[in-house]
Amino acid sequence: MLLNRITQSVTRSIEDTIEGIGEALFDPVIRLGVTGLSRAGKTVFITSLVANMLDRGRMPQLKAVSDGRIRSTFLQPHPDHTVPRFAFEDHMAALTAPEPHWPESTRSISTLRLSLKVRPSGLLTGLGGQRTIHLDIIDYPGEWLLDLPLMSQSYEQWSAAALEAARAPSRASQAESWLARLEDCDPAAKLDERTATELAEAFTAYLAASRAAGLSSMAPGRFLMPGDMEGTPALTFAPLPKPAKPGSGSLWRTFESRFESYKRVVVEPFFRNHFAKFDRQIVLIDALGAISDGPPAVEDLRTAMAEILACFRPGQNSWLAPILGRRVDRILFAATKADHLHHTQHARLAAITEALVKDARDRANFRGAKTGALAIASLRATVEQTIERNGRQIDLVRGRLSDNGEDGALFPGNLPENPSHILSPARHGSTEWEGAAYNITRFAPPKLDLRPGEAPPHIRLDRAMEFLIGDKLA
Repeated sequence: MLLNRITQSVTRSIEDTIEGIGEALFDPVIRLGVTGLSRAGKTVFITSLVANMLDRGRMPQLKAVSDGRIRSTFLQPHPDHTVPRFAFEDHMAALTAPEPHWPESTRSISTLRLSLKVRPSGLLTGLGGQRTIHLDIIDYPGEWLLDLPLMSQSYEQWSAAALEAARAPSRASQAESWLARLEDCDPAAKLDERTATELAEAFTAYLAASRAAGLSSMAPGRFLMPGDMEGTPALTFAPLPKPAKPGSGSLWRTFESRFESYKRVVVEPFFRNHFAKFDRQIVLIDALGAISDGPPAVEDLRTAMAEILACFRPGQNSWLAPILGRRVDRILFAATKADHLHHTQHARLAAITEALVKDARDRANFRGAKTGALAIASLRATVEQTIERNGRQIDLVRGRLSDNGEDGALFPGNLPENPSHILSPARHGSTEWEGAAYNITRFAPPKLDLRPGEAPPHIRLDRAMEFLIGDKLA
């Protein structure tokens, strides 16, 4: 195993060196990973980003745009023919239809290449003409990153941790059916495939119920997004309490073997073939959704974010260290759906997001990665309105409601200025917010009347791109 990893490391270093020389001599490539947990809005982010990079009238905070140095942008076929293309045109059609609707969410990995003709700045201006920079956007489910801790765990360790989490008060209702089914099985008994399938299905249902309840930390990630691996032995296992003497051919030993296969066949290839090639990364966070779901969802999101960020800065002894030929050097944490709040609360949302990822972010900063936090809306679905009631002014947002498409106004509640008023109750096990209510309503996409050369409205998408790639466009 060690020799194999050393060989992989050497091979990866040679490949990266050759690739780097090619990019230096020809057209540089920026590989931007886009991820986030369910409901974070990855598909809409990429669709709006590409549209706004093609037609850049709404991107003044991207310095290369305001300076007039981006001469043109265009889509190109991606050179990696093994990865599906991100369906930009289909998603854009959904958002701009006469009756617009949100596009389907991310279910697997996809990619898109956006090429930019850029005029150099500063001292390089007179040394040559414009150059081409390729922006490769890689979209992948954040749930896949939550599989990383599995690589350093044995089946026994993972089972113990999963069972402990399932018995926590915040997951009691979601885990009830699975734990009841677990009581009826004997892990030391000889493997019965029907029992194995029932346990895996009950465990998957528990993960799905946890996600529906607003919880974020759910592994294995492929159980909820199996793709073409659905029903395979690599996805047919579940945590078990370890019996005193698990014999060969027992349910325990079979699940142990399948757990190791899952790591080898599913998890490691993703990191080796895709994750190891990222230069920059944006992590989209549905912080408002978690706040609306209550303190347990906020704490679960904080834990999940810490696990995700650990992927980007593995220690020297990590299993991932030999695989990562390059390391992500800029990471942006973006709280989405800022348009669900009046602009006066956007700074508070960004502060809460920053506090959510503080522990993990500090580790990344310490090791050299530049990180940032923003409140954004990939597609602005609301307009702001202020009304007066009982002598007080109330800031609202107004838009099309998702459930009926009718126009509606929302006061979501005031986020606290101090993020600890959100994070502290969550970390100390509170089940409800005391003295506060946060009502997050889902809005439908607005009916857009875009003129030729005009992209969809957004909030701070240009600032996000300046942070992520602005230095590469100089």
